[in-house]
Amino acid sequence: MESKSKEKNNHPTQPHWREMNRKQRRETMRKIQSEDLSLELVHRDAAGIDIGNESHYVAVPPSRDNQPVRRFGCTTAELKAMAAWLKQCGIRTVAMQSTSVYWIAVYDILEQAGLEVYLVNARDTKNLPGRKSDVQESQWLMKLHTYGLLRNSFRPSQEIRTMRTYWRQRNDLVQSASRHIQRMQKAMTQMNIQLANVLSDVNGATGQSIIKAILAGERNPHKLAEFRDPRVKASEEEIARSLEGNWQPDLLFVLKQEQDGYEFCQKQMAECDRQLNQHLDQSEDHSRGASLPEEKRRGRLRKKKGNAPQFDLREGLFRLTGTDLTRIDSIDVMTATTVISESGYDMSKWQTENHFVSWLRLRPDNRISGEKIIGKGRLPTNNRATVALKMAATTLRKSNTYLGAQFRRLRTKLGAPCAIKAMAAKLARLIYRMLRYGMKYVDQGAAFYELRHRELQIKHLKSKAEKLGYRVTPIPAAA
Repeated sequence: MESKSKEKNNHPTQPHWREMNRKQRRETMRKIQSEDLSLELVHRDAAGIDIGNESHYVAVPPSRDNQPVRRFGCTTAELKAMAAWLKQCGIRTVAMQSTSVYWIAVYDILEQAGLEVYLVNARDTKNLPGRKSDVQESQWLMKLHTYGLLRNSFRPSQEIRTMRTYWRQRNDLVQSASRHIQRMQKAMTQMNIQLANVLSDVNGATGQSIIKAILAGERNPHKLAEFRDPRVKASEEEIARSLEGNWQPDLLFVLKQEQDGYEFCQKQMAECDRQLNQHLDQSEDHSRGASLPEEKRRGRLRKKKGNAPQFDLREGLFRLTGTDLTRIDSIDVMTATTVISESGYDMSKWQTENHFVSWLRLRPDNRISGEKIIGKGRLPTNNRATVALKMAATTLRKSNTYLGAQFRRLRTKLGAPCAIKAMAAKLARLIYRMLRYGMKYVDQGAAFYELRHRELQIKHLKSKAEKLGYRVTPIPAAA
């Protein structure tokens, strides 16, 4: 018995499918198809599900049931029957692909039934020929999961998923509102109403007042120019000249339709803000009685509100996470909300900050073959948190801060794309440390970074000169 246990403990861990090269994949596929027992059985009570729109195919080991592959519909009753059949077969863990949004209902019901569900990326399983039918696909997933060749995808808690739903809906409404604004500008340009040339924002106070007056029947350009806000740089005469156009009924109809659509989006955004505010108020308070630091940076205080929420979102995020991520340069409240709604505030899901950066696909693509790096390409991703961090990194170009100086040096050395990616990874590491360890970020300024970088360069040149045999004498300080 002791020798068998030692042999089992000394058995090498099976690598993940994506970590194998082509030769290893072919050999693994041959062993799986021939049921070679040299492969380690990681999940003995495993099943595979091929997710579909109208039906799902579930495969269990042949020894568990006379009919090892069954078809279940997509209704709730049939999904509960699927969970009951899996538990009857002694299944403890299930693997399925993340096909569109069809997997969500299956995932929730199986999780409620006490089964461990592995949500698998389709890229990890599709790189082999064959398995053209749904039955074969479910059996293939079961085999890969049995031998531990599949990785589970990250899924946040229900609290974060609710927050993410509200925030994503709000962002979709912001994009819809911007499209309505673009079509409004197009209709006015076709009527030669050059309002966009004298106003920076057509959706501002002056622009909205003028458009509503036009839709109400006002055509006198001088009366329309009287709606000018004192903060507008253009004079009333300039605005009046830009409002002399060709009023066409069909284009006015389009303008009214788009204005109504824009106002509807604004109303829906306000409703999302109310729901999000209510959700944050009902969430557990992790601030431990600490008070939110007062914002004293002029750039943040003068920043335009734009599409910002109509409540104190910064206070809600501080209560939810226990830290203020907006203290990091270039991380505003909108970026912080996007990151938290996508990844959550529990950073213990990732073992280290490098794992978090890798999940965001901000790490270098250093694939090695023949002892040479063959990657160095961009890792494609549609992660909203990654996009938000990259956009935040681009704002560091003119920032007189420590991170701004670092970004400018990397931009000069590596180019803009690499510098943006590197600084986005830097921001992700700072967020990880603040959320997991409660660290506070304090900006040390661009001058401190330049001084430190200069000292490192001098130290490197001295060590290089000593290796070459030169004697380095320190320069005396000026009196």
